[in-house]
Amino acid sequence: MLRFPKLVIIGAVAIVGLSIPIYFKLGSEFMPPLNEGTILYMPTTLPGISVASAEELLQTQDRVLKSFPEVERVFGKAGRADTSTDPAPFSMMETTVVLKPPEQWRHKPQWYEGWPNWSKPIFRPIWSDHISWEELIDDMDRALKIPGVTNAWTMPIKGRIDMLSTGVRTPIGIKIFGADTVEIERLGEHIEGILRKVPGTRSVYAERTAGGYFVDFEPRRDQLARYGLTIGQLQDVIMSAIGGENVSTTIEGRQRYPINVRYPRELRDDIDRLRRVLVATRSGFQVTLDQVASIQVVQGPGMLRDENGFLAGYVYVDVSGRDIGGYVEEARKLVSSQIQLKPGYTLSWSGQYENMQRVKETLKLVVPITIALIFVLLYMNTRSMFKATIVMLAVPFSAVGAIWLFYILGYNVSIAAWVGMIALLGLDAETGVFMLLFLDLSYDEAKRRAQLNNDDELNEAIVHGAVKRARPKMMTVAAAFMGLLPIMWSTSAGADVMKRIAAPMIGGLITSFIMELVVYPAIYKLWKRRDLIPAAPLLQPEGESNGTLA
Repeated sequence: MLRFPKLVIIGAVAIVGLSIPIYFKLGSEFMPPLNEGTILYMPTTLPGISVASAEELLQTQDRVLKSFPEVERVFGKAGRADTSTDPAPFSMMETTVVLKPPEQWRHKPQWYEGWPNWSKPIFRPIWSDHISWEELIDDMDRALKIPGVTNAWTMPIKGRIDMLSTGVRTPIGIKIFGADTVEIERLGEHIEGILRKVPGTRSVYAERTAGGYFVDFEPRRDQLARYGLTIGQLQDVIMSAIGGENVSTTIEGRQRYPINVRYPRELRDDIDRLRRVLVATRSGFQVTLDQVASIQVVQGPGMLRDENGFLAGYVYVDVSGRDIGGYVEEARKLVSSQIQLKPGYTLSWSGQYENMQRVKETLKLVVPITIALIFVLLYMNTRSMFKATIVMLAVPFSAVGAIWLFYILGYNVSIAAWVGMIALLGLDAETGVFMLLFLDLSYDEAKRRAQLNNDDELNEAIVHGAVKRARPKMMTVAAAFMGLLPIMWSTSAGADVMKRIAAPMIGGLITSFIMELVVYPAIYKLWKRRDLIPAAPLLQPEGESNGTLA
């Protein structure tokens, strides 16, 4: 390799260049999925579903989910609890699906199927012989294709964090801001139709911001005056007879139950019966409700969202089989080409993508600062700008291994991956300094012995530092490598995140170690040969005069 140092350097640069297109093929996401062992199924129906229909739908969904052999138990709810922290409309359901351990999931054939049983645990963490998390969710999604229901799949802790941080419960969400709920709903429905065509869309649902149904009671003031009634008296009848009024509380041990009084369901389950509700007058006789008020069903906002001073509507998008970053880039181009926004209306892509963009901007500052700090520390240690630059060359060499290992394992680039890359910078600096130290020691020793008289002796000194002392360098790399390798075989909670952190360090250590053994000597030779060649004596044939060389 030392005979053609420039060719070696060109080859190394070519390898780095070939890895760049592979990097752009990698997907991107905010954080890898943290398997909680539990699925949160969050289907959404159109506004206006009745209590009886919601109950029947919820029971049907629970029955289908419980039929899967991987499911241990299921619990679903419709609507929201009496709390302001869970503003879920009645049309949105939540079903918690507790799963059995992955070892009890359905079997999936693998290439090592016929191998001895003792060898299978070696390959199982990387090539599982049970169906995967994504395959299970896809099976459930296909089994729950119910007309009028849009599915969304997440996990309980992850879903709560997403909703608290961005307000969107799916991996991707589109926030539509404007001044009119009708126009916001129109834009949402248009975007919903566009995104259904994007590959990777598992489900998409646009909130019907103006699609709520309400029974509107309009008082007839002249008729109220005729019978000597006030608007307050009319509202009291509507609230108590139709809406229900708590008149007392029953105490059963530590439990408290309100006692609610209102008309039975058969007297208030349609508009015609509501019109026949009786209102007592001061004179003692009763009149029907339609005599003193007009009753009709109207549409309006089921729930108003206010964000940044604008009314808002959300479009929820669940993605399967694609990375978040690549999906959003394609979807944004398609939406921007087909949607014309009126003045005063804007779109904002949210969910995990919003977190990705926030982290991306932070990394643009953190990574250069980290590299600069490492460079400054190297310069303070070596007192040589050139040596510090040589050590920093390990960064692209290590990136080659990290990129290819991510590509082979099918990982997406995430914040966890960048944490591993930043940690890899420190390991690279360590191995690079170690390599340069042995080259300097070997060179100084040969120089002290006056064994740097020609190019061959320079090669011998570099080989002595780079190859004959490979054992301590290999032990340094192997110590870090063997400490990280068991993470790739872990399957416990949090293993998916840990693997994304360890993978760039494992792949980067392998390629940086190999490239340092090959490329560093070539660069070192070109650097030191500049001082060697002018001072090197030239051999002359016996009897030939040296006068011409003076």
